[in-house]
Amino acid sequence: MKTRVLKPVLLAMTAALALSACATATPYGPAGQGSRYGYSDARIDDTRFRVAFAGNSVTSREQVEMGLLLRAAEVTLESGHDWFATVNRATDRDVRYSASPDPFYYDRYWPYWGPSWRYYRRGYWSPWRDPFGPSMDIREIDRYEATAEIVVGNGPKPAGDPNAFDAREVVQNLGPRVPRPM
Repeated sequence: MKTRVLKPVLLAMTAALALSACATATPYGPAGQGSRYGYSDARIDDTRFRVAFAGNSVTSREQVEMGLLLRAAEVTLESGHDWFATVNRATDRDVRYSASPDPFYYDRYWPYWGPSWRYYRRGYWSPWRDPFGPSMDIREIDRYEATAEIVVGNGPKPAGDPNAFDAREVVQNLGPRVPRPM
């Protein structure tokens, strides 16, 4: 009897581990090659560009903003310029909620599913079952997208402008820290 119950539980745990290993942050690369995540850019005029970087739900806000700055620096160098300044810059947060039944809920149909001495309910452990039925595990899933309009220029970057960056320094400093595709 125990082996019949143990096999599905072990199978479910193995599947969960395999799926969690696949969840990785958005690698640095262009969007649109089989994915909507990554960078994109467009020239507005000779010295003005719009740059964006979209991350998946595993990519942190910091990684998204580093990807944006790195792409802005690369666009600056590719266009033959030395520095860039952000004119408009924003990071948007897309929030969605995922609800799934509590896997440790004990009921008459699955009597051997969870531990019989404790129940996980609404984000905490409890010795009692929910009398109103199975509880739901609700998770908040965040996804970030950063956009910027940049102005590029030649020579030394403008002194005293906190929004101005030397493109070569940005590539040198952020390039090794941004995850690349395998």
